[in-house]
Amino acid sequence: MDDGTQDICRVCRSEGSLDRPLFYPCVCTGSIKYIHQDCLVQWLRYSRKEYCELCNHRFSFTPIYAPDMPKRLPIKDVLSGLVASIATAVRFWVHYTVVAVAWLGIVPLSACRIHRSLFTGSVNSIFALPLDLVSTENILSDIFHGCIIVMCTLCVFISLVWLREHIMHGGGPEWLDPPQEDNADGRDDGEENVEDDANLNVQEGDGNNAGMQPQLADGRNNNNNNNQRQAVANNNDDIGNWNPIEWDRAAEELTWERLLGLDGSLIFLEHVFWVVSLNTLFILVFEFCPYHIGHFTLAGLNLQEVTQVAHFESVLTTLCGYCVVGLCLVFLHGFASILGLRRFNVVARSKKILGLCYVVVKVCLLAVVEIGIFPLLCGWWLDICSLSLFDATLKDRETSFSKAPGTSMFMHWLFGMIYVFYFASFVLLLREVLRPGVLWFLRNLNDPDFNPIQEMIHLPILRHIRRFSFSMIIFGTTILLMVWLPIRIIKRLLPTFLPFTFVFTTEQAHELSLELVLLQVMMPALLEQGHSREWLKSLVKLWCVSMSWVLGIRSYLLGDVLVDNQNQNNGAAPRVEEGERRPEEGEDDVRVRPARNVELVENDRLRRAVMNGQDDDSEDEGFVNFEPDQQQPAVPNEPEVINVEEEPEVGEPGPPPRVIPLERIPEVEDAAPGGLGFVIGGGLGAAHQALLLRDGPTGFHPYIRPGCFPIKIGLLILAMMGTLTVVSIFILVVPVSVGRFVMSYWLSSSDEPVHELYTTASGLYVTWLVIRGFLLLGTWIPKGWSAVWATAKKWSLMVIKATVAVVLLVGVIPYLCGLLFELVLISPLRVPLNQSPIYLFGENWVMGTLYIKIACASAMMGPPNFWLRRVLERIYNDGVRNINLNLIIRALAAPCIERLGLALAVPYVISQSIVPIFVPNLETQNLIERRIYPFLLVISLVIGIISFQIRQFKKLYEHIKNDKYLVGRRLVNYERPPPTPLASPVPVRDPPVVMGL
Repeated sequence: MDDGTQDICRVCRSEGSLDRPLFYPCVCTGSIKYIHQDCLVQWLRYSRKEYCELCNHRFSFTPIYAPDMPKRLPIKDVLSGLVASIATAVRFWVHYTVVAVAWLGIVPLSACRIHRSLFTGSVNSIFALPLDLVSTENILSDIFHGCIIVMCTLCVFISLVWLREHIMHGGGPEWLDPPQEDNADGRDDGEENVEDDANLNVQEGDGNNAGMQPQLADGRNNNNNNNQRQAVANNNDDIGNWNPIEWDRAAEELTWERLLGLDGSLIFLEHVFWVVSLNTLFILVFEFCPYHIGHFTLAGLNLQEVTQVAHFESVLTTLCGYCVVGLCLVFLHGFASILGLRRFNVVARSKKILGLCYVVVKVCLLAVVEIGIFPLLCGWWLDICSLSLFDATLKDRETSFSKAPGTSMFMHWLFGMIYVFYFASFVLLLREVLRPGVLWFLRNLNDPDFNPIQEMIHLPILRHIRRFSFSMIIFGTTILLMVWLPIRIIKRLLPTFLPFTFVFTTEQAHELSLELVLLQVMMPALLEQGHSREWLKSLVKLWCVSMSWVLGIRSYLLGDVLVDNQNQNNGAAPRVEEGERRPEEGEDDVRVRPARNVELVENDRLRRAVMNGQDDDSEDEGFVNFEPDQQQPAVPNEPEVINVEEEPEVGEPGPPPRVIPLERIPEVEDAAPGGLGFVIGGGLGAAHQALLLRDGPTGFHPYIRPGCFPIKIGLLILAMMGTLTVVSIFILVVPVSVGRFVMSYWLSSSDEPVHELYTTASGLYVTWLVIRGFLLLGTWIPKGWSAVWATAKKWSLMVIKATVAVVLLVGVIPYLCGLLFELVLISPLRVPLNQSPIYLFGENWVMGTLYIKIACASAMMGPPNFWLRRVLERIYNDGVRNINLNLIIRALAAPCIERLGLALAVPYVISQSIVPIFVPNLETQNLIERRIYPFLLVISLVIGIISFQIRQFKKLYEHIKNDKYLVGRRLVNYERPPPTPLASPVPVRDPPVVMGL
């Protein structure tokens, strides 16, 4: 038979035979239609899929049983299989119980009681530790506290590993790995000279770059060079015997199931022992030793009264201990450096270890200051400045702190973090409006190379202290201008407006629920749909334009004025930053600033090639490619140049490429934290910076420096301070006033004080609607009244659809859900039988809204093919303007209302219509009426469990039958459905002929 017509297997490309027939199990046709069963089974086992990857048709197999299989399994086989399954389940239950007891009981309990015995201050507690570990007194509370301790130790361990990765990849400080002084480490002289040349181009310059040297690109910020030197210096150590391949294989074998003991083995007991040991070690090293060091230090200096703050004495003492440990490490590292015995491996390694320990302590303390202390101070300062806003005093805050110190500190830290977050968000918005370089004193969080951990590692501690003080001044002054001063002005101008009413002690439960709805539902919707960021950005841009026009600093503030045109018209010279070189005659005035850090080459071969003027590619040997279409010879130790081609305007010929000398431009010390301390001055840094800056500089724009520039900057700062105060007064007065006016008409008694959360929320919504309406009118009126009328009709139809959808989704469904939960769970538990429950519409709707939000969030985290998730995603993608009311009603509202309605109506009909016919006793009727909802819930759960067990028993029956009588499986061919015959025309019959007589 011809090969072109012979059927072959798609996998092994062989023909079928009697013992290996070919099957066509999927929709595929042509040369991939047929396949052997064993080939398909092997492929399915390899790919771990049950369907064809081309046509997505699921393969099906029909079981083949032994001929002697009975029609029904004997009871003996079923019982034996059931007993075996029960024994397996019991074995797994016992194993998982032991795992749970070990990880959730022994580990946290041992951590808590070891921690307690170490900090009791007596030796007897340490000797009594074995008996204390097996004690059952306060076991639940000890397990809870132990879980917190274990989580803390786990966080410390992960932080240390993360910090190690940062040091390995980002490099350590300059003093941690100084350059080698001799050539005894095996490097040749040529390589050392290359490194000296590369470092020379970076280190020369003025003193303004001293603070940025830990981030220079001379091989310190690229830790590969440091690692190579260290590895060569320690070539004779045992570290070289480490085989990473074996460790990788061990890491691959250790999975989470094997680590936790979920694979059925008992190896996890060894892991439990190691976790308990590591917990004890971490408690000793990171808590016990620093605490006692700090305690002895404070006791020796008679400073114990300073740290005697209620409930926080141990924390302050531990921080003091860490500071003492850091100072001791600095002293020991300096002492090891003074010895000058670096050629001995023991001293060199000790110095390295001391330096790394100091870096760890420094980063930990700085992280505590940045994440913990700074937001806490901001929160307390914010609270102190806003005391008169709530008619409170410092005595009230002291009383609340003494009652709940932990809660008070956490709330102040939380409000401080919120303030810092919004402040940083506003700074990011300012960077989108202002000229790059205006906010040089603030760190750019949008910089992709901004790495605070690297800054903590490299920058000296004095610079961090200076930054912290500067940040405290900025944030504290901003709080004074936006909180304290506006409150004073409002109290002077509007004596009866303040204080705000925030009282929680006399409120009912439903009022607290309304607050949850306002915070969780309404406020996020306002922030998402209000275009607040665009409005704020437009207002900031308008203010900047106005102030730049008044002060004449538009080129400096916005940077949208062409410098060349200004030079021709006004004759003013562009401003030259401190440390920059003015352009000579005939030289283009283009200054290049770095916009980001540069990761230098990590390969010595490529490094030497670039420094010698050679590319790493053999085809381009002798050149460094700065532009794709042009090659320039690179001369070592000579300043490189970059051809920067400006994009010509439309209709004008493009100018010739300009040659820009790459010179050093020192950065302001705090201008770009984490940036390089040089720009481009030749050597390796010039090459890589040129490759990154092909499209021109992005971190700096030249500007015109007008006359009386310092005075104008001072006036700009004063205007900014006044604007912040005025805006804060507007935010504090207008929404609350509008909300109070609205709530006075909403409530019956206008004299009763209203919670300011309600007035603020209603005022914000009304203000937003008014502003949004005026903006829409401003965009519609220029189009003409016909367009306005057409748009109004379109929006009216959309508003009607949205109203119907909101009534169904936000009104009816949440109320039904809240009422159902009230009848099923809350009312039977809260209201006794001899009292009548009262079902409030508002409270049920509020609670139902929260339940619906939780259900929607759970659905969005569910599987992608879940019907509720698919419907919600489609409604969200359609949006308000393209709202599909038919989809909302048919796919979401109708099924939910139907099921909730049946769950509410069926028990009510049974209790009110059927039960009185058979039960004449009123007490029994009341009992049935009050308990029928939870009773039907229990019945539904029992029915669900029984049906689940029936399905499991059927699976067990099939499993027993397959184990005893199954001899094989046969692949089922895909049979195409017969084509639907076309409807044949009905023949037209002649009318019957009536035969007459």
